[in-house]
Amino acid sequence: MEEYISGRSLKYLSLIAREYPTIQTVSSEIINLRAICNLPKGTEHFMSDIHGEHTAFLHVINNASGAIRDKIELVFGNSLDERERNALALLIYYPQQKLDEMAESGVDMSDFYKVTLHRLLAVCRAVTSKYSRSKVRKALPKDFAYIIDELIHAEGVGRDKDMYYERIISSIIDLDRAEAFITALCTLIKRMAVDHLHIVGDMFDRGPHADVILDRLMQHHSVDIQWGNHDVMWMGAACGSEVCVATAIKNCLQYDALDMLENAYGINILPLALFASEYYSGMDADVFKPRNMPTEHYRPKDTSLYSRMHKAIFIIQCKLEGQLIARHPEYGMADRDMLSRVNYEDMTLEINGQNYPLRDTDFPTIDPADPNKLSEAEQILIEQLTASFENSEKLQNHVRFLYTEGSIYLCCNGNLLFHGCIPCNEDGSYMEFDCDGTKLSGRAYLDWAQKTARNAFFAPHDSQAKAYGRDFMWFLWCGRNSPIFGRSHITTFERALIDDKATHKEPKNAYYSYCDDEAFALKILRDFGMNMSYSCIVNGHIPVKARQGETPVKANGRRVVIDGGFCRAYQSQTGIAGYTMFFSSRRLRVVEHEQLPSNNFRFTEMDMATRDVAVKNLPERMLVGDTDNGAVIKERIEDLICLLKAYKYGLINEG
Repeated sequence: MEEYISGRSLKYLSLIAREYPTIQTVSSEIINLRAICNLPKGTEHFMSDIHGEHTAFLHVINNASGAIRDKIELVFGNSLDERERNALALLIYYPQQKLDEMAESGVDMSDFYKVTLHRLLAVCRAVTSKYSRSKVRKALPKDFAYIIDELIHAEGVGRDKDMYYERIISSIIDLDRAEAFITALCTLIKRMAVDHLHIVGDMFDRGPHADVILDRLMQHHSVDIQWGNHDVMWMGAACGSEVCVATAIKNCLQYDALDMLENAYGINILPLALFASEYYSGMDADVFKPRNMPTEHYRPKDTSLYSRMHKAIFIIQCKLEGQLIARHPEYGMADRDMLSRVNYEDMTLEINGQNYPLRDTDFPTIDPADPNKLSEAEQILIEQLTASFENSEKLQNHVRFLYTEGSIYLCCNGNLLFHGCIPCNEDGSYMEFDCDGTKLSGRAYLDWAQKTARNAFFAPHDSQAKAYGRDFMWFLWCGRNSPIFGRSHITTFERALIDDKATHKEPKNAYYSYCDDEAFALKILRDFGMNMSYSCIVNGHIPVKARQGETPVKANGRRVVIDGGFCRAYQSQTGIAGYTMFFSSRRLRVVEHEQLPSNNFRFTEMDMATRDVAVKNLPERMLVGDTDNGAVIKERIEDLICLLKAYKYGLINEG
């Protein structure tokens, strides 16, 4: 007996005994957990590179990348016509909007409710069939939990019970609770269609409302996030990194995301407008004209103000980058101190032995003798703006969520998820980085980087760890060979001030030269402990150019890239509207999404068209016991078996 419970002290078992005080309670829990291990694994849904496109994101969440449509086809493919199936799908995605539309159409709502409730219950049975009744009960909306539980287990129960269930439905309609009940069923269907959601980076960037995306993710029942480079830049800004603050504001000005910045996050940019009007008034700032301008409440003369604001914050960003690079010679980025490299006599910049004239040469706040020094007014301005980021309650909540549910990489159920790359040398070996005087590479470097990034938010205020972490967040955003950025450098300066597009190239890390090779991908998977026959690397970050025939499945199925152009700005290159991936109990599926005709599609009877572009069937159906959570459950079973033995041998008394 002592041998059996070795490693599990009686003190530890006594703690478990508080929860299971008798042989009966322990036995019941062992039976329950063993049964759960033999259920099919829940469906995992993978998305990446959403880039602030909140409308498309919400639709993909609502339709589960076509999974709900698949269930409707399975249940009603032979009994409902296409129009009826489309209407049912739209109702599940957007119940309130569809119910309002039906009420205004003049149909007999009593008949509509009765038919719709039966159809929704049939779909609900289909999506909940592989889960335990206990798990389904936990997901039920509280107001209707008992009734839904009764109705979704009503199929094939016999004539007597049929009358009982029909009476329940009639009562729901008679008591004017049909709309609320329909909404509850639709919510349950969407909840059970996907067991867990993975976001493989980049919720922020060019799209207008990353805040809406994060609001929705914070409501999700089960989600994890692998940070993208645009995410860590905003995280750094929220942590108080001045250079990240300047970058975030510049991007919002350039891509018309000021509504999110000002109205969602409450960031006051009036000080920037006043500063730009004072120090950049009367000069030509057309080079810094934003790529996108507001479509509403916009006056033509606002372009000039936006351009001056963009120019002002750009110069502050460049100065702060130069200062940070000087503080961290270990980054090896002295060549990216751009303002120090400008020849202020002829206003040119030398790149690879060639001098390029700058497109704009009027910089009233730059001192050529000390180009990275902030003027007194610039210093005051950036401190004001940084304080606004640090004091934004909503932004701080969102960033805390990103830290709590996020990481640089994730090993999950045999797959390895990360946004960018594992930094490599030209020969394919892992690149080493100077980490507090120690050389680290591969997984060890990513673990160190993750710890350092967390210090930026959680380390004590004014501590050295917090200051270093803040700077490191900028490095993760755009530093040389950062594991999240994955490039030699970012060409923000060149794109703004040099015409020659040859200078705009951003060389990729050598990882991208090797990652499509199966042997290389397998080596990385092994180094991270992912050794299953189906194991694969899941990446985002580099859009797949489907228009040119590129496929998201690489390295003979050992690597999948699910960045297919969710952001509208990239869809001209990719030709599609992104990829998502599913990992069910039977297969891995990569789904391609077609471009949407407008941002108002969700209120029409159309859907985001999807098609499978790759399917990898598992050799046998994967059960809960085969998952990471299954390993935890099995360990719990072993603990309970030890407790059961301890009860039977009198080592612990029953309560």
